[in-house]
Amino acid sequence: MKPMRLATLRALGAAVMVGAMALPAFAQQPAPAAAATFDAIKARGTLSCGVNTGLAGFAQPDSQGVWRGFDVEYCRALAVALFNDASKVRYVPTTAQNRFTALQSGEIDVLPRNTTATLSRDTSLGLDFPAINFYDGQGFMVKASLGVKSAKELDGATVCVQPGTTTEQNLTDWARANNVKFTPVIIERMEELVSAYVAGRCDAYTTDISGLASTRSAQPKPDDHVILPEVISKEPLGPAVRHGDQRWADLVRWTHNLMLAAEEFGITTANVDKAAADDQRPEVQRMLGKTGGLGAMLGVDNLWAVRVIKATGNYGEIFERHLKPLGIQRGPNAQWTNGGLQYSFPFR
Repeated sequence: MKPMRLATLRALGAAVMVGAMALPAFAQQPAPAAAATFDAIKARGTLSCGVNTGLAGFAQPDSQGVWRGFDVEYCRALAVALFNDASKVRYVPTTAQNRFTALQSGEIDVLPRNTTATLSRDTSLGLDFPAINFYDGQGFMVKASLGVKSAKELDGATVCVQPGTTTEQNLTDWARANNVKFTPVIIERMEELVSAYVAGRCDAYTTDISGLASTRSAQPKPDDHVILPEVISKEPLGPAVRHGDQRWADLVRWTHNLMLAAEEFGITTANVDKAAADDQRPEVQRMLGKTGGLGAMLGVDNLWAVRVIKATGNYGEIFERHLKPLGIQRGPNAQWTNGGLQYSFPFR
């Protein structure tokens, strides 16, 4: 459908606000005894992990109520590093609006929920992003029946978007720069937002492209929905912790590095025990605890890496298991040796 025809379908005007108010101003929040997080988790015996309320491929409970997904694997890996038990995680579903409050207040210890690292979140919100585990970008999805081939054809359209996200501001910035007029339909809960898009209450749905792929895959007829070619932003996603939480941030950071390095060295769930016993590469020996005492520097035992890889696999295995089925390609999340941006710090 062409721009003028879209315009006749929808009356332009004030934003449609459903279930949420406008994006709240960032405010500095004190971190509750952040420096003690590592010790508090150990004493409690359980990791509290903030995840999406339900995003296929990233974090979603299965039919048995077991949480699964790319982000969930980071929670499991941290629990294995700390307790040698992937089940010692309390999953806390968080929305775009309450996720930061949950972390600031201490309700959760880490927020691996698909969250973009930005300057304001790193400073005004008092958060740190120890690692970027998924490089993404914002896009648009429409029903194939509209016949839209480019986001620039959305002039006069209504667009479903979540509040409390970088998505909302990116949409406004992109539309202004490209002289595209639109009416946002703002809905807080993702399930309601997707339902509104599917029901035709908006012409397009915008979020990170990985989220669009997840939503598309969950539809009865995925081919009825088209992800448009434009990528309108950079969205570096990664687990967040509180400022002043360096000891805990170190373990989060090096757990991600471990997954990347294991893939680069060809170490998998299936062969990690053999690699730990026989591999003669000095860095692999240090990483897997045969030499160097690196685990103790992180506050865990020196075989933590072997246990984590055995429980979750390397970065590539996790990606293949959860994201490839959605049609998400490695792209910028390929290893640096394959032209991507994912690059482990050295284990030494």
